[in-house]
Amino acid sequence: MNASTENQATGSLDTPKWVLVFLILAGIVFGNYYFGEVSVLIRAIAAVAGVVIAGLIAMQTEKGRNAVLFSKEARTEVRKVVWPTRQEAIQTTGIVLVATLFMSLLLWIIDSALYAVVSYITSIQV
Repeated sequence: MNASTENQATGSLDTPKWVLVFLILAGIVFGNYYFGEVSVLIRAIAAVAGVVIAGLIAMQTEKGRNAVLFSKEARTEVRKVVWPTRQEAIQTTGIVLVATLFMSLLLWIIDSALYAVVSYITSIQV
């Protein structure tokens, strides 16, 4: 069996599932507009329920399973990150602020000098 045959076998019902997901989401938008007089709380609960149902259907597709697997792997990788301490974060923020201040002053000086040169050359008095 080649790869294209395997993809067709696993994804044979994926297209109708995605169509159903988009119909549910479109129904949520239409229902929110059509039932505008109904309480916002009830519409919000119905919208959340619809999104959950659409998400559960989407998770039954190949791309949905891949997305869930990706998010689980991403969560595992985030746990491996060594986060900076509070002191390191404050020091790094201070360095960035000082560098930004220095660069803004430098650019202001260069801009003022270029403005003075151009106004001297063109004899525009401001």
